Amino acid sequence: MNKRISIVTGAAKGIGKAIVERFVNDNYFVVAVDEDEENGNKLSSEFGADKVKFIKADICNEKDVQVLFEKVKTEFSRVDVLVNNAGIIRDNMIWNMPVEDFDLVVNINLKGTWLMCREAGKLMKQQNGGRIVNIASRAWLGNRGQSNYSASKAGVVGMTRVLALELGKYNVCVNAIAPGLIDTPLTQKLEKEVLQKLIDAQPTRTMGLPADVANAVAFLSSDKTQFITGQTLYVDGGKSIGAGI
Repeated sequence: MNKRISIVTGAAKGIGKAIVERFVNDNYFVVAVDEDEENGNKLSSEFGADKVKFIKADICNEKDVQVLFEKVKTEFSRVDVLVNNAGIIRDNMIWNMPVEDFDLVVNINLKGTWLMCREAGKLMKQQNGGRIVNIASRAWLGNRGQSNYSASKAGVVGMTRVLALELGKYNVCVNAIAPGLIDTPLTQKLEKEVLQKLIDAQPTRTMGLPADVANAVAFLSSDKTQFITGQTLYVDGGKSIGAGI
């Protein structure tokens, strides 16, 4: 196959689906990974089986991840880009947060990303090249009610820096993207008053679009960015600089 091969987790909808679409438009072949089998299978139908292959996998399960990469190696022999987008939230003030919600968020957002990076790192080291883009969050800087989520995304940022050091001499660039307020099905479920307050706190007074994140992923996945690694790129309308109402 002449196309570059990419793997995208959390690919079935929202930001993940936007990344899949951008990669397809950029002539990648995309291995779309998700536990949402119904929406995942729709990706192949929507974009075409010659452009997208859906694989159901639990990224927190070591065996699932290993089997996933074995399938990819068998069929394509390489991976050019890995995008770790899968993640969840379970918000609550720390005094109300069950330990199960802490464990679940850290398990998916951090451990799952680590497992995917480990297998991709092995393959990219062997092939002497590749790109890893980890989707973190502006929340790694701190958000009330997100001690679990912020901690998990801070871990992703730290891990990105370490992997950039470990894999740099093998021509593998590892970077993170930290989205802010993005217009997704999740944010649309917020009460209108709450959502408006969040928008008003943005320097741009707008939400971002999933395509904004996908565009940043495309940039960091490009061969033209071979001298950018270990960095965190904010896609947040300036919210990370601390500006607000």
